[in-house]
Amino acid sequence: MAQIVTLSEANFAEVTGGERPILVDFWAEWCGPCRVIAPVLEELAAEQDSFDIGKLNVDYNPQSASDNDVMSIPTLILFKDGVEKKRIVGAVPKHRLLTELAEYIG
Repeated sequence: MAQIVTLSEANFAEVTGGERPILVDFWAEWCGPCRVIAPVLEELAAEQDSFDIGKLNVDYNPQSASDNDVMSIPTLILFKDGVEKKRIVGAVPKHRLLTELAEYIG
C-alpha cells in the first residue's frame, strides 16, 4: 500500500527529491475534476506500492505549482529523484492512469 502525503511549499522539494517515485496531484477544493480524480488516486494508493501519492493544494502553495508550470488542475506529475518523469493533465479514468504509469508500477 502506497502512502498519501500532503505536500506544501515547506516539504515539496524534500518529498519529490527522493529516490522513491511520487505522483503529485496539484489540486484545489473548488475544482470539480479534482474531486472526481481524488477517489481514483486513493484506490491507486491502496492497490500498489511502487510509488507514493502526494497532494498539493495550489491555492495554499502557489509557488510550487508555478515552479512546475502547472497551468490547469488537476495536473498529476510523477517525480523521481526530483525530476519530472510523467505529466497527466485533467481528470482521467483509472484505466488511462494505469496505462500512463505502467512503467512505474512494479
